[in-house]
Amino acid sequence: MKRKLILSLIGTLAFAFSCNDSILDKSNPNEFTPDSFYKNGDQIVGGVNAVYSSLQSLDLFCREYFFLHDMRGDDVASGGGQLETHRGQLLTGTHDASNGVLMQVWRGWYRLIHQANQVIDNAPKATENVTEELKLRVVGEAKFLRALAYFDLVTVWGGVPLMETYAKAIGEDKPRASVEQVYTLIISDLENAIANLPVKSAYNASNVGRANKEAAQNLLARVYMQRGQYNLAEPLLESIITGGAFDSWVDVSYIENFREENEFNAESLFEVAFTEANGGSSWDASGQGTSTEVTFRGQEYGPNAWRNLIPSTSLMEEYEKVADGDPKDDPRYNYSFYFIGDKYSNDTKVLENWGWKKYQKIYKADNEDQRSGINMRVMRYAEVLLNMAEVQNALGNDADAIAYLNEVRSREGVEMPPYPTANYPVNTPAEVFRAIIHERRVELAGEQIRNRDILRWRALGKLTSEPLAYYSEKHALAPIPQQEINSNAVLTEADQNPGW
Repeated sequence: MKRKLILSLIGTLAFAFSCNDSILDKSNPNEFTPDSFYKNGDQIVGGVNAVYSSLQSLDLFCREYFFLHDMRGDDVASGGGQLETHRGQLLTGTHDASNGVLMQVWRGWYRLIHQANQVIDNAPKATENVTEELKLRVVGEAKFLRALAYFDLVTVWGGVPLMETYAKAIGEDKPRASVEQVYTLIISDLENAIANLPVKSAYNASNVGRANKEAAQNLLARVYMQRGQYNLAEPLLESIITGGAFDSWVDVSYIENFREENEFNAESLFEVAFTEANGGSSWDASGQGTSTEVTFRGQEYGPNAWRNLIPSTSLMEEYEKVADGDPKDDPRYNYSFYFIGDKYSNDTKVLENWGWKKYQKIYKADNEDQRSGINMRVMRYAEVLLNMAEVQNALGNDADAIAYLNEVRSREGVEMPPYPTANYPVNTPAEVFRAIIHERRVELAGEQIRNRDILRWRALGKLTSEPLAYYSEKHALAPIPQQEINSNAVLTEADQNPGW
């Protein structure tokens, strides 16, 4: 999975010119179509590999996905005038339906959905050198990835067009579905994935990057939490925690979750794989991604790179410090950020600026060089524990919630004093929830989770103050890209989200 997962549907296309128009009625027997390709085990695996490849595109985890989620939260601030206008608009809430970042993420997810639908529709038909178990697994992987796409779409935009089968011709436009309809498909997909995917430990080293049962369980728990259905999230998280597969997670140093040498480690549930093995930033002909497999996360956020986004003041102030009356300086502060005077490039150079340390490769290199092979960690076991803490608090089991929080704080290299502390008492449900907000923010900073947390807590009435200074009611949902409204024959301006 560290290598590029991509499917090549290559046929020999012959063009013949003749006065006999009947030749135009003949199909090319050498050209693959989705209906003719998925015949054997290798082909259906190749098909789902192509869906994973879409995650690496510029529209998604290579670049725009982390921009969208970080800028719609409060973990980041502008690093200066070099931040492009369309990005700055998202950061200040002044964007509209023409915003390029919104369009690119929307497009990236629908490309992935189209590819996933091809696998879901066609993999069950394979008959050559394939087992039923493999077909079920491949479809489960595709449904996990489709659910990941639709969950992102529904939380950012609300109801969206629902593509449940792959489009076979131009013009197969779909109307905007309701939020409930989108969630119904997501839940169905994830239930299928949970039933048919192996646990993470069942994969060999060549396949460890594939979707697994625990990742599907955590994604479904996220779904239920977002809907305020904490009772339905609880057994899913309990299954992961009591399963024992992640018992050694505490031995993983915090910073190693964001470096290249310890990818797919004992804490990892699901990652998007990147590598510099195939080169750097070479755009492919479609413009949807690079012909290599690198991410721009380091270049965009790096303290000695473009530095487009830096940690926000409110995030920096969130970490516990002795100077603020806390019992210990939180080590995650220095694990997450670089500061002026810090050493980098194997301790041979000294930084002249500050910024993000997470996902930066300059711990071992002179510069980011517009490329990074560091995997993006989409789900970590620490999040599972923090999800369970929030679930237990919502269900009235605060003693259990505190225990899960303290398990996160006790991890190797962090070892923060357990709750309660002087600044974080936990005598009431509200105080416990305040500790949960704090712990999620410092543990998961810059991991594209804060935006969805704010959306959830705002919708459920759990926030005591609004984190975003610019927020108005229309910002609860992003505007549907104008390009989608213009090109989708069954969408009109009446389908646009309120206020846009």
